[in-house]
Amino acid sequence: MPVPWFLLSLALGRSPIVLSLERLVGPQDATHCSPGLSCHLWDSDILCLPGDIVPALGPVLAPTHLQTELVLRCHKETYCDLCVRVAVHLAVHGHWEEPEDEEKFGGAADSGVEEPRNASLQAQVVLSFQAYPTARCVLLEVQVPAALVQFGQSVGSVVYDCFEAALGSEVRIWSYTQPRYEKELNLTQQLPALPWLNVSADGDNVHLVLNVSEEQHFGLSLYWNQVQGSPKPRWHKNLTGPQIITLNHTDLVPCLCIQVWPLEPDSVRTNICPFREDPRAHQNLWRAARLRLLTLQSWLLDAPCSLPAEAALCWQAPGGDPCQPLVPPLSWENVTVDKVLEFPLLKVHPNLCVQQVNSWEKLQLQECLWADSLGPLKDDVLLLETRGPQDNRSLCALEPSGCTSLPSKASTRAARLGEYLLQDLQSGQCLQLWDDDLGALWACPVDKYIHKRWALLWLACLLFAAALSLILLLKKDHAKGWLRLLKQDVRSGAAARGRAALLLYSADDSGFERLVGALASALCQLPLRVAVDLWSRREMSAQGPVAWFHAQRRQTLQEGGVVVLLFSPGAVALCSEWLQDGVSAPGAHGPHDAFRASLSCVLPDFLQGRAPGRYVGACFDRLLHPDSVPALFRTVPVFSLPSQLPDFLGALQQPRAPRPGRLQERAEHVSRALQPALDSYFHPPGTPAPGRGVGPGAGDGT
Repeated sequence: MPVPWFLLSLALGRSPIVLSLERLVGPQDATHCSPGLSCHLWDSDILCLPGDIVPALGPVLAPTHLQTELVLRCHKETYCDLCVRVAVHLAVHGHWEEPEDEEKFGGAADSGVEEPRNASLQAQVVLSFQAYPTARCVLLEVQVPAALVQFGQSVGSVVYDCFEAALGSEVRIWSYTQPRYEKELNLTQQLPALPWLNVSADGDNVHLVLNVSEEQHFGLSLYWNQVQGSPKPRWHKNLTGPQIITLNHTDLVPCLCIQVWPLEPDSVRTNICPFREDPRAHQNLWRAARLRLLTLQSWLLDAPCSLPAEAALCWQAPGGDPCQPLVPPLSWENVTVDKVLEFPLLKVHPNLCVQQVNSWEKLQLQECLWADSLGPLKDDVLLLETRGPQDNRSLCALEPSGCTSLPSKASTRAARLGEYLLQDLQSGQCLQLWDDDLGALWACPVDKYIHKRWALLWLACLLFAAALSLILLLKKDHAKGWLRLLKQDVRSGAAARGRAALLLYSADDSGFERLVGALASALCQLPLRVAVDLWSRREMSAQGPVAWFHAQRRQTLQEGGVVVLLFSPGAVALCSEWLQDGVSAPGAHGPHDAFRASLSCVLPDFLQGRAPGRYVGACFDRLLHPDSVPALFRTVPVFSLPSQLPDFLGALQQPRAPRPGRLQERAEHVSRALQPALDSYFHPPGTPAPGRGVGPGAGDGT
């Protein structure tokens, strides 16, 4: 709908320069070009498909510069639309290849070769225009006479009238040729906004102030303006009269835009994006960004807005040392939001993490994507193999202090284990993670050598204890005191190892398995030794589910550990079926067979009253209520997670539960580690989470 002139004057100002904007009459688009050029505008819009860059076989016309100008397209004397005129400056790029015959004989090989050089140049220039919610693409045909074709020189410009745009909107313009010989040009311009929409800050809150008349009805919409793809609406409501809308500072992101329009047919919509340079909005954007694993080797970045960032793999060793970037030999990869990326890995490892940095080389995000599916961090050593000319190769072990060459006489751990590491590499006991012509990466386990060193140390301690016992026998008066001290040392050593915990669950689906893996990984960070079939599939396949669960249960209970029954709808259904029928069909095979096998080991303890103190139950909030668990299994405590995490952790670490303050701190740590997996399970990507909308009445579209 055309805008009254007094509204345009409010937005554009009353300076002589602004009021002298050129006025175009009529709704038709048009084009004109520099003297000497000929140009033609296609009658209808085209699809916006840039295509891939192709090599030029000779001189071509290419856009070199975009220039815009505001004009008015008037339907009546006092009703005009704001319009963007675009000028595309063109130049001749490329050159003719010299024919081989001409180079050989020093003259023209064929008179026909001169003909293309004296011909005119033609080009199809595409102009792409985007201003939410409008997008258009037009095609301009341009012809340059042979007299103006000079390599590397500008030949003039072609002007398009014009793209209509709403007051306050952000306009994005691209230009390229068909076919495309070079990267497209782009230009962004912010059009003036109406003065009755203002944004003000008040502490942690942001106010949208709309100064309109009391009888004015208008629509207000908040959306995420996407560089690629359509905008994502966040909130919409129809309002009346002056309004002050309050936003929390945590809702701000750089691409959050505001659109306001009168509730009239074909009304002009005003758009502003006021938070593009807000530091708090950029911080919130990185807090909302998440790395999501798609397959074992592909992942993507989820974020509300586009992010100028790069990513690379790093190696995270246990112990809290910084993650060490694997650049080189690997390289940084440009990251685009919602675009699938793949690293050239042969195998994956729980110690491999993804580092995300922005354009200022500041680390913003780091996630070990494979830890949930492959288990906690392993005490492995990463070997870097470098290959040179003539089959020369060198090996070094990645450590916090740098890459230690092997073999080496240094005093680092990798240097001391260097001989064993080289033997394992030659015998094929190391896992190859990456390989190309320049080198390779290998992950070598060292826990067996650490255990061997500890075994020798324990043997020395036992010999010392035996000798000490002989001495104490000679001094009976002091024997009881020494034995009491020795007993305290043994107890403190057993406590440091952590209590054993066996997790039993029903694999309802892959999402629930990832949730169980996240819980098990978080519990491993506490003084607990967690066993779960998700990390022992090879052993369970070799032994069989019943034998594996029986052995794990016996070992856990003999060590004073606890068995955790993680209930889900599938687990409750299996338990009820077992309790009703007494036995399951032996020929049944399905995703619950592993949990079904564990019931044959667990049910006798509950039926005979041996479960209290040795078993605890758990379920996830919003997935299953504790009252849904069969009554037989409620003879032991059943906790709802994460709401009852402190009580759950206290039950796992009995009889030596930590102080209440320490227990609460551990519960918060586990909750933070578990939250991303819960969000991914209950709110899959693309589904807005409840309570995540912005503005009053979020999620209620009108």
